[in-house]
Amino acid sequence: GLEILEELPTVDTVVIPYGGGGLSSGIASALRALKPDTKIFACEVETAAPLSAALKSGRPEAIDYRPSFVEGIGGKSVLPEMWPMVSCLLDGALVVSLAEIAEAMRLLIKKNCVVAEGAGAASLAAVLSGQAGKGKIVCIISGGNIDFAKLAVILNGQIP
Repeated sequence: GLEILEELPTVDTVVIPYGGGGLSSGIASALRALKPDTKIFACEVETAAPLSAALKSGRPEAIDYRPSFVEGIGGKSVLPEMWPMVSCLLDGALVVSLAEIAEAMRLLIKKNCVVAEGAGAASLAAVLSGQAGKGKIVCIISGGNIDFAKLAVILNGQIP
């Protein structure tokens, strides 16, 4: 959060991949303290979106989980220890499809020569889908740990 504000003090929105909640709560804590009007969204994949479900119901609950090539985010439920923090710090959770994430991965490679795993590209997918709104938006792109065979499938325009 501090680094974001140093580089772009006028940021409007930050989108963060949501795995266990540590990255999201850390970034959001700094932003809430220093620029509380910043919109802060977590992003999840459609096959595993426990935070979105918890925010809708008001409490963590088990969800249907389907494994996918997006391995670094999502899960069966929000960690109970993280719920009090993330439910207060985040403005919401944006859910993206496997196809949107694959397209974001291709775009990162084509335009920026950045190889990001599915979880890392989820924030860009959320922004490209229009869910994050308009203005000065920061996407947290994290993680480059993807199986080469799966990446090859994605680069060929398919979903592994």
